[in-house]
Amino acid sequence: MDLSTTYLGFRLPHPIMPGASPLAADLDMVRRLEDSGAAAIVMPSLFEEQIVGEELAQYRAVEAPADAHAEARSYLPDLKIFTFGTQEYLEHLTRVKQAVSVPVIASLNGSTPASWIEYARLIEQAGADALEINVYHLATDPDETGEDVERRTLDVVASIRDAVHLPLAVKLSPFYSSLANMAHRFEEMGADGLVLFNRFYQPDIDVDNLDVVPKLHLSGPTELLLRLRWIAILSGRYNGSLAVTGGVHSGLDAVKAVMAGAHAVQIVSAILRRGPEALIRVRHDLEHWLTEHDYESLAQMQGNMSYGRSPNPGALERANYMRVLQSWRPPEEGW
Repeated sequence: MDLSTTYLGFRLPHPIMPGASPLAADLDMVRRLEDSGAAAIVMPSLFEEQIVGEELAQYRAVEAPADAHAEARSYLPDLKIFTFGTQEYLEHLTRVKQAVSVPVIASLNGSTPASWIEYARLIEQAGADALEINVYHLATDPDETGEDVERRTLDVVASIRDAVHLPLAVKLSPFYSSLANMAHRFEEMGADGLVLFNRFYQPDIDVDNLDVVPKLHLSGPTELLLRLRWIAILSGRYNGSLAVTGGVHSGLDAVKAVMAGAHAVQIVSAILRRGPEALIRVRHDLEHWLTEHDYESLAQMQGNMSYGRSPNPGALERANYMRVLQSWRPPEEGW
């Protein structure tokens, strides 16, 4: 069975890979991921706050008086929460490149282009094969328009595209007013791929201590549905690569993602739960499903359930919407 796919210009033996997470922060784990068949390694993110925080710390130590930038310090996180410093990140990237033979995709996470350009170049020099730009920004300013939010994101991509020659993937949230239009604009700016979607973590409230409590909930298969919808909408209409991340826990989930049009399938939560061997199981089950259904290759199935196969995707979506709303029935035993 030919499971090969092309993602960000790389010909891969299959589409299954770990997504950006702390998994790749450990070199032994990276080797285990490759041994389990990872088609590529996506590095954990280097955060904008790390870059800004280290630059600010250096400035305070060398030039600024002790009480300068007190307000700025208040919204920057303690740098001790990060696994790597910026220089350590680059050194680890180099070690990962030396340890594995598959493509290594670095990750930058932030919302403004200010400090990214220099580090995008350093990441390229450190040997990364590609770069994933994880745009994570919660728009809380009432004076900031939707156009402002979109322009910031586009400026980030344009700045990094001008700075490096690496293949670029943009990891997005689903909360744009016109995601299809944003995809088109990213393509115009030279983005080689889109990764759908990053997860906006929802904090809880500690009512006794009057505190906001960050909580991490691993993904479940139901989260895949939103990804399937948008991959299917963009497939055949966006000319770059498309990757699904979030909600893939089984071979059948991977089948659905590829049918929608995905070129790559990123997995994190399933690996955190079951170890790197989850990659083996998903790939094996994907291959088994294709064989049972008389496919000769992954490419033969890729995108066969995308909206691009429909002459009027908007009308199809409206029809499905109405059908879902009318499909509910009360349980047989009554209310």
